[in-house]
Amino acid sequence: MRLSLRACFGLLALAAIGLTIAGWWIGEWMRLQPCPLCIFQRLLYLLIALLALAGMLMPAWPRLWGLLLALTAAGGLATAAYQSWLQYLPDTSMECGLGDPTLIEQIVDWFGMRWPAMFMATGFCTSKDWLFLGLSMAVWSGLCFLAFLVAAGTLLARRRERQ
Repeated sequence: MRLSLRACFGLLALAAIGLTIAGWWIGEWMRLQPCPLCIFQRLLYLLIALLALAGMLMPAWPRLWGLLLALTAAGGLATAAYQSWLQYLPDTSMECGLGDPTLIEQIVDWFGMRWPAMFMATGFCTSKDWLFLGLSMAVWSGLCFLAFLVAAGTLLARRRERQ
């Protein structure tokens, strides 16, 4: 059975929202302090959810939504990879949050001031406070962004079909 484009976009939106809620809930439950890169990835998951919802509700431009989704997922993958590098080789990197705020830190601060419970960054990017199967949350996030990237690529490769 092949899913329609609308169903695919809908499932991607649900997955992105689920990952956002799961990351927030794990942080609250284990009293983890998210760093600016963690919060930025959370924002990228929400952007993926919005783009996927747009693809589901406005199916006339599936390539546009798929391309924007792929670019966002690639940005998330790069962010997660950078955070993983900071965590696994902290001596060779400079901690985020030191010096003048980067654009990412300014975006995170803006959202943190408006909704602190969801977007306030208080942790360090080099901290590996949560591990599952030996991998940090940043690595798991990178794998999830990779899955979104593959899904977006698959949607882009599909031939145009009737909704």
